[in-house]
Amino acid sequence: MKAIRINEFGGPEVMKLMEVEKPVPLADEILVKMYASSVNPADYIIRQGGNEVLRSFLKLPLGIGLDAAGVVEEVGCEVIDLKKGDKVYGVPNFPGDGGYAEYITAKANQFSVMPDNVTFNEAGALPSCALIAWNGMVDLGKVQVGQRVLIHGAAGGVGNLAVQFAKAKGAYVIGTASAHNFDFLKELGADEVINYNTQQFEELLTDIDLVFNASPVRDSSIRLNSAQVLKDGGLFICTHLDQPFEKDFIKAMIQRHATPVMVGGGSVTTYTSSLTGTTQLVNEGKVKAVVSRVYPLSRVADAHRECETKHVRGKIVLEIRKENYA
Repeated sequence: MKAIRINEFGGPEVMKLMEVEKPVPLADEILVKMYASSVNPADYIIRQGGNEVLRSFLKLPLGIGLDAAGVVEEVGCEVIDLKKGDKVYGVPNFPGDGGYAEYITAKANQFSVMPDNVTFNEAGALPSCALIAWNGMVDLGKVQVGQRVLIHGAAGGVGNLAVQFAKAKGAYVIGTASAHNFDFLKELGADEVINYNTQQFEELLTDIDLVFNASPVRDSSIRLNSAQVLKDGGLFICTHLDQPFEKDFIKAMIQRHATPVMVGGGSVTTYTSSLTGTTQLVNEGKVKAVVSRVYPLSRVADAHRECETKHVRGKIVLEIRKENYA
């Protein structure tokens, strides 16, 4: 089978499409015939050699790709919730061989049956970002009807799902984005959109219950300014696990009697419960996958280059095989 492998860390050119041995599932694993994956910031960070959080997990040679969507080809003897022929999506073992491959094996409990009436490309755009957004909005944020929620980086892969999850829970949602994403976010349900290039959100907003920072840009001023707009007892949730909270920011949060937390902190549901919740909202028409562009696996380097601009609306998808592929 064909798969993307890297034998050295570096730029997009280190990713090579290679012929490798087809994996065999262990007792608690499934073998997935892959149709789609996608490109996440974590994918190119891993390709570059990782950050302080990821570096110790990375051993060369390495496969990459957090997301996976495909069909169950085989199940291990201990797997009971999935069967051969199921259309599934999820986040395969980390650090494993990654989703950029024609076949993968992974723990069965890291996958869920795909939503109805979505393509493999759409399903491949969802899993990792859905897990992060669900953890922020539902597990940690416990977003309620009528709450005021501010989402930084609202048009991105995590941000657009956070907008949709918050709206599905009945919140009043405000997003920051560039001007060309205003209509897009309104269509997803955002009640207000603030142009981060020309407007200062801290001068426009007050009494925010929850700030969710899903921007790919590491900017300490966003944290400090977010503390200003939170109501007393509010919550700040951040996706930047590689950037610890600064002393000035923690002090500002204490003054607001507010709580800062990273995604993955506190109460975290399992992969399957997060994906099951996502599937339900997709099936109810309350959430959709946003695919900005589709690349074949052979053009993975171009897909990474586009993702690294940090101006992608939704997700870039890697199509591993066509849906009508025999």
